[in-house]
Amino acid sequence: MWYSDFVMRSEPHPRILRNTAIQAARAAGKVLRKFFATEIRIDFKGEVNLVTEADRAAEVVIVRTIRKRFPDHRFLAEEGGEHATAESIGSDHRWIVDPLDGTTNFAHSFPMFCVSIGLEIRGEIVQGVVYDPLREEMFLAEKGKGATRNGHRIHVSKVEKLNAGLLVTGFAYDVREDLMNNLDHFANFSLRAQGVRRTGSAALDLCYVACGRFDGFWEMKLSPWDTAAGFLIATEAGATVTDFGNRPYQIYLKEILATNGKIHREMIEVLESEERPRR
Repeated sequence: MWYSDFVMRSEPHPRILRNTAIQAARAAGKVLRKFFATEIRIDFKGEVNLVTEADRAAEVVIVRTIRKRFPDHRFLAEEGGEHATAESIGSDHRWIVDPLDGTTNFAHSFPMFCVSIGLEIRGEIVQGVVYDPLREEMFLAEKGKGATRNGHRIHVSKVEKLNAGLLVTGFAYDVREDLMNNLDHFANFSLRAQGVRRTGSAALDLCYVACGRFDGFWEMKLSPWDTAAGFLIATEAGATVTDFGNRPYQIYLKEILATNGKIHREMIEVLESEERPRR
């Protein structure tokens, strides 16, 4: 193996990985700000599942920015799926990207959306960046190093009881077709918690749990790019993150429950309190 090949495929320093992710997130955020509140092309991936030219443009910028520094890394992105080159085949590094989390909000000029970039190395998420370009909030986490918002350490809330908690959730794009649509859980939690919100961005929901704005978050049918970065940020901020059965969460699961830890058991009890509807 030539020396140049060894350098290219050696383990990058975490600081370089983090700075590259930040650079990519900021570049994508600039693209989103340019498109926001303007007339844009909107396509439909389903009856209510949108994709815009802003999604595609932001993803191109992210992939280009990271690939320029790491041409041998792989990508899993919402719009482009698996991005691979001859150089990246067999790479241990995979960037999991949602260029615009909150597309429906964006398409309606509702200012709640973000860029989400997670880095998976040998099956483990080790870096996470979530950037809100309108509020200029950059959430960061590195495995084992804690989480920050704009450079300041963040921690989950200290709320101890569900009835004092502010929760957040979301609904899958097949909410009209599938009886497993989360509406029963939404109703149950609305009667048990102090309040329930729906922001339309799972990545921001997880970051808001991480910094204590929400006390708990649950959702169904998410994809890896929805949670890769936010899951790490929440975990590093002290959150407890599992599936609905209290099993350790992985980004390829279809259920996620993230809480400050203190109300986790109560939330699981609510999730298990009603038999889920079946067809």
